[in-house]
Amino acid sequence: MSALGHLIEQRGIATTVIGLVRVHMEKIRGPRGLWVPFELGRPLGEPEDPAFQRRVLVAALRLLERGDGPAILEDYPEAAPGRQDAAGWTPAVTLPGVPAPGAASAVDWTHALKAELAQVLPVWEAAYAVRGRTTVGVGRLPLAAWPSLVCAFLGGPPPDPSPVPDLRAIQAVRYVVDDLKALYTEAVVKPDDRPSSRQVLDWFWDRTVAASLIRAVRKACLASPDKVVAVVGGNQLVPSARV
Repeated sequence: MSALGHLIEQRGIATTVIGLVRVHMEKIRGPRGLWVPFELGRPLGEPEDPAFQRRVLVAALRLLERGDGPAILEDYPEAAPGRQDAAGWTPAVTLPGVPAPGAASAVDWTHALKAELAQVLPVWEAAYAVRGRTTVGVGRLPLAAWPSLVCAFLGGPPPDPSPVPDLRAIQAVRYVVDDLKALYTEAVVKPDDRPSSRQVLDWFWDRTVAASLIRAVRKACLASPDKVVAVVGGNQLVPSARV
């Protein structure tokens, strides 16, 4: 967006940008930029906190009042409240502990993920009924198809043809993994709770079979002779902080 800012300004339209990666903003030197110290994917800082979001937007728009330049880069001073852990928070999902398979057996992993999903899905459905919205669905595949598709990348060639016509199989897996993450993290938070994002992600990455499977798939993809599988599977399934 900082690069687009240069092009738009050449047409005589003033621009301001909210950015999450400061080093990119420094290199591109957009006309006006507000760097925010929030998580990737949360440029306004906090879901369901309109007052906080408005302060971020106002800070970005106020850069339009500045007359200095040619490149303005300001740091937003507030930390997102969501980075603070909620005392006494308990996950809405109680997992009795489905054991993760010890070997990279696609069949065993498929059974383990199905067993865990059977525990998570009813909780997610109840939460969805209250919230009325979800981010699950980017993979464009029914939930019943998720386990076998993801586990197919634990060994052997990628599924052919891809289950999503306009995507390679590894791209389809990438989006199904996004759906898995969304399903679990939406399920684990009760509609009235406000845990920190770190608490939610710690629960997912440290305590679920799904997360263990995603890491195993990443490892298998990195060893693939298919360069696209290695790049997409190696870089886009597991955040670097959770590898």
